[in-house]
Amino acid sequence: MLRLVLSACVLVTVLTVVVLAVPAQEKRVHRREDLSDHVHDDARGFQYDHEAFLGKDEAKTFDQLTPEESKERLAKIVDRIDTDGDGYISHAELYSWIKHRQRRYIEENVDKHWKDYDTSKDGKIGWEEYKNVTYGYYLDDNEFDDIEDKATYKSMLTRDERRFKAADRDNDGVATREEFTAFLHPEEFDYMKDVVVQETMEDIDKNGDGKIDLKEYIGDMFTPEDGESEPDWVQTEKKQFVEFRDTNKDGALDAAEVAHWILPGEVDHVDNEAKHLIHETDTDKDEKMTKKEILANWNMFVGSQATNYGEDLTKRHDEL
Repeated sequence: MLRLVLSACVLVTVLTVVVLAVPAQEKRVHRREDLSDHVHDDARGFQYDHEAFLGKDEAKTFDQLTPEESKERLAKIVDRIDTDGDGYISHAELYSWIKHRQRRYIEENVDKHWKDYDTSKDGKIGWEEYKNVTYGYYLDDNEFDDIEDKATYKSMLTRDERRFKAADRDNDGVATREEFTAFLHPEEFDYMKDVVVQETMEDIDKNGDGKIDLKEYIGDMFTPEDGESEPDWVQTEKKQFVEFRDTNKDGALDAAEVAHWILPGEVDHVDNEAKHLIHETDTDKDEKMTKKEILANWNMFVGSQATNYGEDLTKRHDEL
């Protein structure tokens, strides 16, 4: 009896580890992301600006800081952004900083995965290495038969292989660091654009007709719960779909229209964010920011979302 219990525990442990090794389908990168997953609406908070300015991971760190700590770190960041040392942050300097933070997030993500998948430690990752680390247990004999939703996992494997081959520019079956970066973040590489469009279509086109209708388009961003009213931004997105996304006015988006929507070139989010931060912070309207102006508007740059931009934290500190 004890042996059976121990065997069951081992099996559960093995299955848990393997399932965690396989990336969740909905978390895979499948199209060009904005600077943040949050809606850019200052009336609802500044988390979009935080993630754009700091990077997603660093923004989480700042969420745990007191207002004083956030301001102190922000002052040091301003000095780093001011590369010419003239005491002002220009659009070009802010643009370069935001671009750097976004790229750093990608590089750190690649670093994290590289160690797991380069099992031969030869400085490259072969498709077999990636496949065995990610899906190996289920590929030995039973081809996902032990998984309840095996169709999903099979489609994930097919998608991964297709994307890996597209990223492998020299078709040698192994990925260099640059090619592996293209595999993990295809939205950052022009030569991966067909894969990005194809995966986006597959993810959003729920009825499989090869197009994305308005219901599918909105459903990818917002699914109301029972009794939940539709937020204002949904109406804005519906208008965007009808007036701008659906260029041929047939009521749905084809591959070309999806490409125009999601691929680089339509909107430079970094440029827009740099302009937005300067506009909101530049009180004397000289089109550049001083450290004083930035610190006066610290909430927008680094204020804590987790503590209501420092207000709740400050209140608790005062009570102590």
